[in-house]
Amino acid sequence: MYILSAIKRVPEDIKERLRKNFESVDFNFCHGIKEAEQHLEKADVFLTYGEDLNNERIEKAANLRWIMVLSAGMDRMPFKKIEERNILVTNVRGIHAKPMAEYAISMLLQVSRNAKKLWEREHNHKWDRRVPMTEINGKTLVCLGTGAIAQETARLAQSFRMNTIGVSRSGSDQPYFEKVFKVEDMDDALKSADYCVAVLPSTLETQFMMEKDHFHKMPEHAVFLNMGRGDLVKTEVVLEAVREEKIAHAVLDVFEQEPLPEDHPFWDEERITVTPHISGISPQYLPRAFEVFERNLKAYFSNESLENVIDPKRGY
Repeated sequence: MYILSAIKRVPEDIKERLRKNFESVDFNFCHGIKEAEQHLEKADVFLTYGEDLNNERIEKAANLRWIMVLSAGMDRMPFKKIEERNILVTNVRGIHAKPMAEYAISMLLQVSRNAKKLWEREHNHKWDRRVPMTEINGKTLVCLGTGAIAQETARLAQSFRMNTIGVSRSGSDQPYFEKVFKVEDMDDALKSADYCVAVLPSTLETQFMMEKDHFHKMPEHAVFLNMGRGDLVKTEVVLEAVREEKIAHAVLDVFEQEPLPEDHPFWDEERITVTPHISGISPQYLPRAFEVFERNLKAYFSNESLENVIDPKRGY
C-alpha cells in the first residue's frame, strides 16, 4: 500500500511511529499539495486537509481508495467525483472538541466580564470600577449542534452551573444537554438563550440557516458565538442584530469570506468580537489527528469499521 500525505510539518516522531507500526506500507510525507501532486497517481490512500482536492486531482489519483481528511470541515471536497469513484472518505471529527470548547467558554467569560472595555481602560491608564460585570453562572447556553464539540462545550458550561440546551436535526438526547430541540423547534430554544453557540458544519441544510427572525427570538442581552462555519448566517443579518440591539454581543471566529477583509464592518463594531478562525488551533492538533488515522489504518487492514466515515451525498 502506498500512502501519500500532503500535510505540512508532520512531526518526525509521528512519521517514525507509523513506519514502525505499519512496515508493509510505503509512506510518502510531502510538504503540501504542490510536492504531493506528482505522486498522486500511485496513491492508494491520501492524507489531506480537504482544501487541496478537486475533480482533476481525483482523476489523476487512479489507484485512490481512501481519503483521510485531517480536519472536520468538508465543504470544499469534490464529493460528486468521489462518489462516482466509490472512494472511502474519513475525517477527524471530534479532535477539535477540547480546544474549541475552551475557546467558547473563554469568549463567553470575556464578554460577561467586559474584557474589551477593561483592556481599553488599561491601555489608557484609566482606573474605572464602573465597568459592568456579569456572571455566566446560572445562565442558559444553547448550542446549535450537539456533536462532540458541542458536548464538550456543554460539559464545561455545566461546571459553571449553566443550563445547557441543544439543537439538532434529530432532537435526540445527548450527553451534557438537559434538553435537545429539533431544528424546526429552534425558536423555542432561542427564547431562553443567554448565550447561543453555533458549532454546525457547512451543508446544504445549514447554509444561511440562521435568519433575522432567529435573532429577534433571543433575549436582548443574549450573546451569539459562531465557531462552526461562516455560511450559517449572512453578514448583514449579524450586523443588523447587533446594531439594532436585538442581541448584546456577537463573537465570530468564522466568516462568509476568509480572511476577513481589512475594511469589513465587523472590525469596527464595539459589540462584535472577531477572531481569525483559530478556535480549533492547538499544539495537540496533529498528534490527535494522526491518532485517529492510525486507529483507522489498523481497522482498514483488519476489515473492521472505521471511525468518522463520511457520506458523500450529505458531505458529513
